[in-house]
Amino acid sequence: MKAYVFPGQGAQYPGMGRELYDTSPGAREMFEKANNILGFRITDIMFTGTTEELKQTRVTQPAIFLHSVILTRAMGAGFVPAMVAGHSLGEFSALVAAGALSFDAGLMLVAARADAMQKACGLTPSTMAAVIGMDDAVVEEVCASLTEIVLPANYNSPGQIVISGTVEGVARATEELKARGGKRIIPLAVSGGFHSPCMEPARLELEEAIRRANVTSPSCPVYQNVTGMPTTDPGEIMNNLIAQLTSPVRWTQTVRRMIADGAKEFIEAGPGAVLQGLIRKIDSAAVTYAASVTP
Repeated sequence: MKAYVFPGQGAQYPGMGRELYDTSPGAREMFEKANNILGFRITDIMFTGTTEELKQTRVTQPAIFLHSVILTRAMGAGFVPAMVAGHSLGEFSALVAAGALSFDAGLMLVAARADAMQKACGLTPSTMAAVIGMDDAVVEEVCASLTEIVLPANYNSPGQIVISGTVEGVARATEELKARGGKRIIPLAVSGGFHSPCMEPARLELEEAIRRANVTSPSCPVYQNVTGMPTTDPGEIMNNLIAQLTSPVRWTQTVRRMIADGAKEFIEAGPGAVLQGLIRKIDSAAVTYAASVTP
């Protein structure tokens, strides 16, 4: 069974999507449609912008979404997923690729999400840090013992977990984790504490937009970040999308469940190869490769 996975923020790179635009008339049409929907030429930033310009949240999130979704559309009949999942932002790409959201609705939600998250970052000084080589249970215990806001935000792979919260909370957790033997705790260059209670203002703002969106049953099960479990129920999909902003991304649990449910190949659709690396760390026997368009 083929499982398609979709990357999140951090996978962007200058020039992303340019080959699709240049070689596929259908892709070019979708990119231009996106420029009109967004009200600015995001393609100019994607194709010729700098790394710094691409790092702006209002650009990064729709750019990755567009690269992922348009790639699957350009694959045509070659895109036949048995199951899909996306890491954080990538969950929106997965839902559009599986037909639960229209392209237009998905793009507008992603743009609204990026804007809401950016505003939330300005309200509370917050950040994230990667914890390498420690048991999940130890990280969870340390975070739970502190009064400041800090918690596991991304269960990326065994021995790789990201914590998120207020600047003070992440600093205190870092101290405690080092005292417990943590040797690699790496501050991340992010604008805020994503997937933590610091994003509550963004969750409230995005909830209304998601409730208005026409979410339908996808063509295959979608494995969602909040639970790591599959669903095809539109109501459940919406609830999990809303909860995702303040809840951990359970990527390790998601991939393990997909494998248990019969996934034999994982195809990453979108920029970069981050998810392929994480999947191989979760299960060294997993077959992974990048999605491509056959001429």
